[in-house]
Amino acid sequence: MIEILYDARWTRNHGIGRLAAELQRQLPNLTPFDSRRRPSHPLDAVLLGAALWRLRPKLFFSPGGNPPIGWPGRFVFTLCDLNLLCVSENSNSVKRAYYNQVIKPACHRAASVLTISEYSKREICNWAGIAEEKVVNVSCAVGPPFVPSGGKYNPGYPYLLYVGNRKAHKNLPRLLEAYSMAGVRQDVKLVLSGQADKPVSEEIRCLGLQGDVQFLPLPSDVDLSDAYRGAIGLVFPSFYEGFGLPPLEAMACGTPVLTSNVCSIPEVVGDAALLINPFDVEAISGGIKRLVRDDSLREAMREKGLVRVNKFSWEETARRTWAVLRMAGAVDPEGRMATERAGS
Repeated sequence: MIEILYDARWTRNHGIGRLAAELQRQLPNLTPFDSRRRPSHPLDAVLLGAALWRLRPKLFFSPGGNPPIGWPGRFVFTLCDLNLLCVSENSNSVKRAYYNQVIKPACHRAASVLTISEYSKREICNWAGIAEEKVVNVSCAVGPPFVPSGGKYNPGYPYLLYVGNRKAHKNLPRLLEAYSMAGVRQDVKLVLSGQADKPVSEEIRCLGLQGDVQFLPLPSDVDLSDAYRGAIGLVFPSFYEGFGLPPLEAMACGTPVLTSNVCSIPEVVGDAALLINPFDVEAISGGIKRLVRDDSLREAMREKGLVRVNKFSWEETARRTWAVLRMAGAVDPEGRMATERAGS
């Protein structure tokens, strides 16, 4: 019998994907479940349930938000946040129905629900109506190549760096407006990760920022860490995060961080970042000005960031996760697999 069947389909180049890859690497007792069907497939929960009937693992574990439907066995799944419910621009009737008809019941059926911050834990418990003991914060972390020493991206000009997608909660329109107001355009450009896209390019044109805002594809973690180390600072005014990896990645590279004072971000960055109200364009603009003009502030933030990042490790994330899986009945209290105990 398979002891712990692990949904390895989440291992990709995004926040959940990084968590999924690290857990698979740190916990070798997992048996990967993989298929060509992505977990975002609209019928995945039903098809996954059918697959579990066939495979019959003792425990199914997913690092993402895809609990099985129609399978009575034990499972643990991960709900990083409630973004698709709480951010109206990212939600729609189908997504809300999925959360209410699939995710919420699964929170009650699951042996445990994993999440990645205390902020998300509170939101999940309140929304699903489940006890705090059932939701476990395993956190996230960073590792190599996100370290202070290494290559530095050098485009020939100083720059502030934004890392993230273009979704509404990332707050790019306010960031662009704040940058245009900060009075630093002559000295510092703004570099956005990824390719140029029509909505952001149109916003740049309307603000007259052509030439001041650049786009930078970052195909690998090495490229990303080089971009962090070369930047004057990271600007990350997101107003909704379940954790917020870019600020932690930047701090691990020795890069000062300007970020938001809401959601999970303050519990991640502590006093090591410059915190602003992400809904206030003038506050973001003032923060940008301070970040660019104040050399001593940047040095203090760099030192605090390098200390702060040591509070997070993938080893600790894996340890917390393994403790949950053990309590879910896959292994005995001494940490041995159940089949090893039976055969001893």
